[in-house]
Amino acid sequence: MAEYTNAGIATVAPGQNAPLSETAASGNASIVHRAGAGLVTLRGLTNQCRAKFRVAFGGNIAIPAGGTVEAITAALTINGEPLPTSVATVTPAAVENYFNIYVSASVDVPRGCCVTVAMRNTSAQAINFANSNMEVVRTA
Repeated sequence: MAEYTNAGIATVAPGQNAPLSETAASGNASIVHRAGAGLVTLRGLTNQCRAKFRVAFGGNIAIPAGGTVEAITAALTINGEPLPTSVATVTPAAVENYFNIYVSASVDVPRGCCVTVAMRNTSAQAINFANSNMEVVRTA
């Protein structure tokens, strides 16, 4: 198991990943992360056909000061592609009105391959991520 966090507030542009600056629990050789990056690399180090991981993200999102009050979204991505089943949508009543989000997904990695996962701002405007936490567990 690995856990990556960012206790601060990060303003993330549309289409960019939420940064994860601290390592709360380091993973094994099949889970790789560089401090400050939003990407986590999952490696298919297995004798089976595939390695299986559970990826979960929890945190708070809001529209930053100066933004337009409207629905905002964030989603887990696999190799840069947002997963439709992991989209979190909130509609704040005002800027800097934070909402808690939590999404998770199972990710299969073929033997010998690598996959990147991240939490991405899928909104049309910048959004704030606060108290970000990504947990990755190898399940098989």
